[in-house]
Amino acid sequence: MKLSQLAGEALSYALELTKDCEISALSADSREKTDQGLFFCIRGARHDAHFFAEQAIRNGAVALVVTQLQPQLSVPQLLVSNDRAAMALMVRAFYGFADRGMKLVGITGTKGKTTTSYLVKAILEQSGYRCGLIGTTGNMIGSQWLNSNLTTPDPIDLHRTLRAMADAGCEYVVMEVSAHALWMRRLEGLQFEAGCFTNLSQDHLDFFGTMEDYYQAKRSFFTGGLTKNAVISLDDPWASRLAGEISLPKISYAICTNADLFARDIQIHEDGVSFLLSLWKDQYFPVSLRLMGMFNIYNALAAAGIGLTLGADPAAICRALESVAGVPGRAEVLDTHTGYKVILDYSHSPDALENILGAIREFIKGRLIVVFGCGGDRDQGKRPVMGGIAGRMADLSILTSDNPRSEDPDSILASIEEGIKPTGGSYLVIENRREAIRHALSIAQENDIVLLAGKGHETYQEIAGIKRPFDEKKIVTELLAEIGNGGKGDA
Repeated sequence: MKLSQLAGEALSYALELTKDCEISALSADSREKTDQGLFFCIRGARHDAHFFAEQAIRNGAVALVVTQLQPQLSVPQLLVSNDRAAMALMVRAFYGFADRGMKLVGITGTKGKTTTSYLVKAILEQSGYRCGLIGTTGNMIGSQWLNSNLTTPDPIDLHRTLRAMADAGCEYVVMEVSAHALWMRRLEGLQFEAGCFTNLSQDHLDFFGTMEDYYQAKRSFFTGGLTKNAVISLDDPWASRLAGEISLPKISYAICTNADLFARDIQIHEDGVSFLLSLWKDQYFPVSLRLMGMFNIYNALAAAGIGLTLGADPAAICRALESVAGVPGRAEVLDTHTGYKVILDYSHSPDALENILGAIREFIKGRLIVVFGCGGDRDQGKRPVMGGIAGRMADLSILTSDNPRSEDPDSILASIEEGIKPTGGSYLVIENRREAIRHALSIAQENDIVLLAGKGHETYQEIAGIKRPFDEKKIVTELLAEIGNGGKGDA
């Protein structure tokens, strides 16, 4: 494909094309080897890719997309006014507008995106459609897994994946939409059939600075022409605010507020939750979810709202909701064959941690032991908040490393301690996460629950900038084999 053709797709941002050439590959990583590659010089928060353009050329790039011309380089250059938006539009064209043959569904919010996306996928498949999924736990075409490192992939990975899904015959794609992706214009040019706003709570303030700016990033999904219809929770104050600010056709859901969809006669038990799903206030359908916690009722309502927006039959929606037995790393009960339970959960924000601890408190018969930490190079303000939550709600908290990244793990743990100490809650500090899990398993007794919070589906731990293998499912199995049956110790 000619560079001039790609430039034409980003015409509103293209300022100057120095020379034309043939393009056969795309890259935003100067270390990646390409053949007739087009390299996007993206200005990031930490790095400016213009400084790596020569390396990209050595690795096969024959042209550049720049926001500042590089006169010392002889290759063709496309000067643009917005590098990220231009990139998204050009990549979309390069992969043949794969999205045009499918309907897209986007889910945004601080919590619930992953589980809601799985439930929506189940609803669409129950309705007879072939469906793709793009999100935090990876990408799927039907039941086939594809790997991904970001909640919402960068435009090259995103459109490559959409192309694969279109070629595989997918009719729908359900996608988690992160605030970062919206702010970085990764979805430029796409239009979603339906968009859902689940909730907003403290997270990512290291990037956005304030909750208002975080909200505005999420809000842009519904105000920037990206989605045709909205599904919104009225029990969340930020989402409820959004409902009053947009003019899109919308369906609302809630448990505590009057809404189009709501749940009544809620029963919470060890193996899940059951409730009556009310549609349009005069249709009631019994639902027995195999997912624990009140928060999963919200996820089910969100998915039902999306299903109705897409024209799914209410009975099919309920069958689909009941068919989902679990979501990787989301309140996932591990098969340990012990007298106590081990639950894996991705809860890495204050609200998420409070939700999962509260859900377990609804049915626990023994002690609640939580193993958790906080990520490095991320929102530092949430660390003492999460410490306070654990101190109040758990019988024992074991503070440990999450992904310390480039930060000193002990400094992160000290910040968490600032929040947990005033609660008077029992806690230990074991920086090595494997050893922290070992200790929790060794002291757990009959009817206790050990919650491993923060890592969820992740199979690595990032320490000093290096990702090391760390799959908590495998680690729990290994540790139980090492310590025997466990469950006989004392805190």
